[in-house]
Amino acid sequence: MFTGIVEQVGLITARDGLRLEVACGFDDLGIGDSIAVNGVCLTVMGLGAGSFAAELSEETLARTSLGTLADGSPVNLERPVPVGGRLGGHVVQGHVDGTGTVKALDPQEGSTVMWIEAPAALRRYLVEKGSVAVDGVSLTVAGLQDGAFCIALIPHTLTATTLSSKAPGDLVNLEVDILAKYVESLLEHVRGEQ
Repeated sequence: MFTGIVEQVGLITARDGLRLEVACGFDDLGIGDSIAVNGVCLTVMGLGAGSFAAELSEETLARTSLGTLADGSPVNLERPVPVGGRLGGHVVQGHVDGTGTVKALDPQEGSTVMWIEAPAALRRYLVEKGSVAVDGVSLTVAGLQDGAFCIALIPHTLTATTLSSKAPGDLVNLEVDILAKYVESLLEHVRGEQ
């Protein structure tokens, strides 16, 4: 489990088919460890000096934006929260539900509002003041409009994550709140029994 609090920004150093290599500053990774890369839970399959390698599946490439990244692309990195650790963001599984497209950026005093078009299948899980993970960053939905939602990015979030480099047309990974999906599933089950 992750919290959506990005620990550091790494760099893609190589992508060869279904293998991804990332330069990072973590010195405590081990083979088999989980790590969130732009919000996608991956398994560490190789270690180098200041880097790790992970293997991707076709499902991962189809559902996320990882297949669009090139060498030198920055990525948000987060290790799983340890048992007893602080849950500073919200419950994030690293199981990306789909990608959204950045529609607009609106710089404001003290923040930047980012509008993201969400796939139709995910829109029902997005509620104002609810949680969403965008490229692995735990954020609050600030507003909803015409198939899109917005998030307000404070300066710290912009400097500590890759979201400052996003522009209209860019794809971002979206993970909606797992609690909403469970509630929906339970309600469908209850309705089916009546």
